Amino acid sequence: MPMPEIGRSMLKNSLVLGLFAVVTVGAVTLLQRSTADRIQAAERQAQVRALGEILPSGSYDNDLLANTALINEPLLGHRGPQPAHLARKDGQTTAVIFRATAPDGYSGAIHLLIGVLADGRLAGVRVIGHRETPGLGDRIELAKDPWILGFEGKSLGNPNDSGWAVKKDGGAFDQFTGATVTPRAVVKAVHQALQYFQANKAALLNAQLAERQGNKP
Repeated sequence: MPMPEIGRSMLKNSLVLGLFAVVTVGAVTLLQRSTADRIQAAERQAQVRALGEILPSGSYDNDLLANTALINEPLLGHRGPQPAHLARKDGQTTAVIFRATAPDGYSGAIHLLIGVLADGRLAGVRVIGHRETPGLGDRIELAKDPWILGFEGKSLGNPNDSGWAVKKDGGAFDQFTGATVTPRAVVKAVHQALQYFQANKAALLNAQLAERQGNKP
């Protein structure tokens, strides 16, 4: 085959491969953008559901996902800024929902949403991520066991300081048969969240806090 013809063939193949690469990259980019949008929408819906389980409809009149402040607090197990959702009713902040992490679960960190009312009582606690043992530690999930509901209405004074532990350690909270480490970690994390709220109550209930995103109270 003459050399010019070989050159034309190689050039043609190169152009075809180049065009294929461009089309493939474009398709992948469009797919990623489309998937990212769907994932973001699904995550938002999941957050709304979880927040709605902690604070019932009618107890606030604002958008919890829009009214947030970023908090970076070691007492809450944070290793970087995390959002705190501020619930308002008639312009007054009535509750705060923290994201907290119990680092000492049996199989690793346990991620929580902890709602605290303005008077210091717990509105509710929900587990939003964990790797605890199925059938044992996973009873911290509401879908598996009502144990997590036992925090509702509790505060720093109810029970007293020594009561913020599982019964095996002399506290007021039940542990799971064969899985004491998991509830112990959750009880400790919730107690620390209440301590943080008490120490920062004035700033957290400041109605302007939501507009100062990124500021630590």
